[in-house]
Amino acid sequence: MNMVSTSVAIALATAALDGISPTTNSTREVQMTNSTSQNQSHPYLGMWVTGDGQIRQELLPNGRYDEARGNRKSAYQGRYEVKGDHIDYWDDTGFTADGEFVDDVLYHGEMIFYRER
Repeated sequence: MNMVSTSVAIALATAALDGISPTTNSTREVQMTNSTSQNQSHPYLGMWVTGDGQIRQELLPNGRYDEARGNRKSAYQGRYEVKGDHIDYWDDTGFTADGEFVDDVLYHGEMIFYRER
């Protein structure tokens, strides 16, 4: 068994002991890798905030987002992918959503986000 397959076997065994589905984690890891290379220098990176400041969504360079709501830090976290002016979200809990960037404003569901400067 080579070093890579040994590492994979250890990771799978550890995931199984933790009650985590190796298939789900492997898929998520591949998705993260794919989106990471795309997003590292994307022009929409950074903090986006609703007009009332109650919802703050940070698009991170590693293809992940972190959303705070009111006093709840990291209320939602997950993966995102931008294609042109369209953004797709995959929350860690399984929730999916999307949005559109128009004139440096993010329209996401019923919410409107402005770039924090």
